[in-house]
Amino acid sequence: MFKKGSPRISGNEAEDRALRYLQQRGLRLVERNYRVAAGPGAPAGEVDLILYDREGTLVFVEVRARAGLSHGGAAASVSGFKQRRLIYAASHYLLRHASPPPCRFDVVAIDGEAIEWLQAAFDTGL
Repeated sequence: MFKKGSPRISGNEAEDRALRYLQQRGLRLVERNYRVAAGPGAPAGEVDLILYDREGTLVFVEVRARAGLSHGGAAASVSGFKQRRLIYAASHYLLRHASPPPCRFDVVAIDGEAIEWLQAAFDTGL
């Protein structure tokens, strides 16, 4: 368990920080914490942030935070399994659009005080 005053950043704090960072760079929030279930009580996927960029691309963002770079850092924690869950949720979200816009998957990695925005972090064919 984490001790009081530890450098751990909560998921909500990390998402708030990532959202501010992206909005300062011209992205516009569409939805936050979009969740899809595979069945009763079975979570299948979640997208932390869904935004539009200035060119009209729909951006699905995974936010990852770590107190430091031990264990590979925040970006390294977006595994293939996590990517598949993001793709599943994004595919479900895109069913809302008769003609889906261009899309991409970004990662905002927060390691301690450092923040890194990895645009088009992985490809899905969507």
